[in-house]
Amino acid sequence: MTTSYLRKATKADLPAILEIIDAAKAYLKEQGINQWQAGYPTNQDIEKDIEQKISYVLMVDGEIAATAALWPDRDVNYDDMLEGSWRGNPEDTYMSIHRIAMSSKFRGQRLSEKMMSGLFTISSELGYNELRIDTHPKNKGMQKVIANNGFEYRGIIDFNDENEVDTTRFAYQLYLN
Repeated sequence: MTTSYLRKATKADLPAILEIIDAAKAYLKEQGINQWQAGYPTNQDIEKDIEQKISYVLMVDGEIAATAALWPDRDVNYDDMLEGSWRGNPEDTYMSIHRIAMSSKFRGQRLSEKMMSGLFTISSELGYNELRIDTHPKNKGMQKVIANNGFEYRGIIDFNDENEVDTTRFAYQLYLN
């Protein structure tokens, strides 16, 4: 039987997380998706997530299978939508899921559902009932993961990031009951 759980990432996890991120960048490139192709996320981004205690890893039988950052409060990238709108009060706080990636060794095992479930639980425990996430318009795999985990498509945002080639993203929202 497989044992899996979500925990906060530590500095000791950094090499494994960076390996997963690098493999995810290569996987996106293979699919012709220019998300994460200009350096982002950097090693420093991941290190900062760990230092700020917002980086999480999905452990499967003692190995790191996936990683994600769970940002509390408000994300300036979600302030202005090019198309669509958010549900709820614009002043509400929420958690944002960023830099989510699955190890190629564990891809296709439906572990993203466990990862998301863990992130939902942590959000709830921290007092947040709203989550937001975004992905590249061509990233059909991530769009499927997002939809299969109950998120609702809300519109299009644009990241103001000079390190990304294409900054248009589909934005999604979920309210926990």
